Amino acid sequence: MVMEEGGPGPSKPAGDRYPRQREKKDKQQDKQQACEGFSIRAMMKNSVVRGPPPAGSVKQRPAKRTAFRKFYDRGDFPIAVQHECAGNKIAWKVEIENLDYHYFLPLFFDGLCETEFPYEFFARQGCHDMLEHGGNKILPVVPQLIIPIKNALNLRNRQILCTTLKIIQHLVVSAEMVGEALVPYYRQILPVLSIFKHMNVNLGDGIEYSQQKRENIGVLIQETLELFERYGGKNAYININYMIPTYESCM
Repeated sequence: MVMEEGGPGPSKPAGDRYPRQREKKDKQQDKQQACEGFSIRAMMKNSVVRGPPPAGSVKQRPAKRTAFRKFYDRGDFPIAVQHECAGNKIAWKVEIENLDYHYFLPLFFDGLCETEFPYEFFARQGCHDMLEHGGNKILPVVPQLIIPIKNALNLRNRQILCTTLKIIQHLVVSAEMVGEALVPYYRQILPVLSIFKHMNVNLGDGIEYSQQKRENIGVLIQETLELFERYGGKNAYININYMIPTYESCM
């Protein structure tokens, strides 16, 4: 018996019934194109909408050359390094009380943006020494310190943040009325603190050794805000809560 041409052949397995359709679907999936959200291409088939880029709110900013470095390289500061067993100190060539605070203190605060030795050491230790011996000379200089503090905080460098927060805490308690004098400038200081306020390490029952070294940014910010509230007068909490709504009063 002769089979007719074009007759039914042997049956194919179920898995190979529609190979062409599957190839088409695979090709369509391969043709998917990435596009921006809220665009005309996002409404088309085979388009995948890209997610939003990171905001970069905690990204570190590059530091610029400071005036403190320029003046130090030129030899305008009456300071030198004093090496001791307990650590380095500043050997002042003049009495700190006799310095012109309107000229020198803003320059030392400008050096808080530095991270290299010896600029970082001289700026940090110089600020502490001048705040410790300043007394009544500090209060009139407070408005000149706001821009250097703001510049240092805006760099978002972890090391600079810790150093600047410690300097701010020392500034608040250095003389009378300084805490109240800082209240009008909370809008320049607190935005960066609001970003890093919750940057704390939760280790459960573990030990966070950065707390002993005072390098935990979240703890330092909380301490700074509490000092602002204690020494800032009756309007301090309202202004802090306006900029950082999650802050809870400590009084």
